[in-house]
Amino acid sequence: MKLIRNICIFIDALNTLVGRFVAWATALLVAVVFVDVVMRYLFKTSYVFTQEFEWQLFAFIFLMGAGYTLLLDGHVRVDIFYQRMSTRTRAWVNLLGVLFFLIPGCLMIIITSYGFAMTSFTILEGSPDPGGIPYRWLIKSCIPVGFILVLLQGVSMGIKNLFTLLNIPFNKDEPEGKKA
Repeated sequence: MKLIRNICIFIDALNTLVGRFVAWATALLVAVVFVDVVMRYLFKTSYVFTQEFEWQLFAFIFLMGAGYTLLLDGHVRVDIFYQRMSTRTRAWVNLLGVLFFLIPGCLMIIITSYGFAMTSFTILEGSPDPGGIPYRWLIKSCIPVGFILVLLQGVSMGIKNLFTLLNIPFNKDEPEGKKA
């Protein structure tokens, strides 16, 4: 059990680290958009590089931050029913959701995007536009990596919910046989 707990703790720590890095990327995105708007409206000029950097930063934030968002339970869900459920019923919903939706969905995207990203990396794909970002393969590589992070966080979430269903405390501070 200790090994399984340590795996969950490692996954949570990994997504927390990535999430903190993504937070800085979000601040960078705000600065880039601000500079682009100032350049466009005050100086009547715009650069392809800046526009591509905006959408690539947004894609990076979305893809790489999804696992951290799952860790913090920040994804959108229909809480009309979920919020009224007991802890045990929520654990069942989460575990079944992870097993039947999250894991298969992530695996499908990882498998299908891997070739896409590898092809882009192999040819060192860049922007087709003059003055664009020369490293488009970097953002395409974030697709499988981001979904690997979500998959890992889903595994951690599934294990924690399984512990809840089996009345096994996840944290050392929880009393044994805690009622769910």
